[in-house]
Amino acid sequence: MNFWKMHGLGNDFIVINNKEAKISEKEASQLAIKLCERRFGVGADGILLAANSKTADVSMRTFNADGSEAEMCGNGARCFAKYCYEIGIVKKDTFVIETKGGAKMVWLNVSNSEVETVKVDMGAPNWNRQSLPMEGQGRCINEPLRVEDDETYNVTCLSMGNPHCVIFVENVEESPVDYIGPLIENHEAFPKRTNVEFVQVVNKNELKVRVWERGCGETLACGSGTCAAVAAANKLGKVKDKVTVHLVGGDLQIEVLKTILMTGPASKVFEGKLF
Repeated sequence: MNFWKMHGLGNDFIVINNKEAKISEKEASQLAIKLCERRFGVGADGILLAANSKTADVSMRTFNADGSEAEMCGNGARCFAKYCYEIGIVKKDTFVIETKGGAKMVWLNVSNSEVETVKVDMGAPNWNRQSLPMEGQGRCINEPLRVEDDETYNVTCLSMGNPHCVIFVENVEESPVDYIGPLIENHEAFPKRTNVEFVQVVNKNELKVRVWERGCGETLACGSGTCAAVAAANKLGKVKDKVTVHLVGGDLQIEVLKTILMTGPASKVFEGKLF
C-alpha cells in the first residue's frame, strides 16, 4: 500500500488512498497508532484516508496518533487537497472535501502541476456549548474554568467542526502548554475531550499561537485551532478580520467573513510503501 508523508507547517500526516475501502475503520485506528510512532513507525501526528463520497468530490477521514478519529483537520485538509490533486483523485483546482466536521471547499494555488498553497473554507464557528460538546448551556465566552484547585483560566470555547478551548496569555512562549494542555483536554467539562489554544495578541492583525491537540499533544501547527483562536480573538475585539498567525511551524493567513478562510502551504516530504 503506497502512502505520502506530508506536512502543513510541521503538522505532519501519512496520507493513503483508501477509495477501494481496503482499510476498515477499526483497522484505521490501529494503523494510525502503529504508523504514527516516531521511532518504530513512519512518524506523524495522524493519518488521512481518501475515500469515496456521495456528497462531495472526495471524503477525508482523520485519525490521530492515539488512534482516535478527529472530525476534521485544517492543516490536514490542505495536505489532503494537494495529495488528491497531484495523484489525480480530483483534478480540479477548486473542489469540496467531505469530513465528519462538514463539507470544506478548497482552492488550490497550482504552479507547474504542483500545489503550493491551499485556501480552505473552514466554515462558521459554532459558539454553542453543545456543539463541542461542553457541559452547561448557552455559550462559553471569556468565562472562568477551574483546572486545578488553585488554577483558574478564562476560556472561550467553540467548534470549528471539532472542539476548541481558547486561552489568551501574555507570553505564549512561556505558557505551560505541556502541563495545562492535557489537563484541559481531559477536563470533565469536555465529554469528548478538546483541543486547547494558547494565544498571545501581538496587535490587531497578528497573533502568536501554540496548540495542544486532542489525541496528539503539542503540534507545530494546527489549522482548525488557528481558526478557532482568530474567531475567539475577533469575537472579543482583540483582532480585526484579516490576521496573520505565527505558529511554531510557520505562519497562516486567516480571514473572518461569514465563515473562516484559512490559507497556507502544504508540503510533500516523501513517498513510501507499506508492507
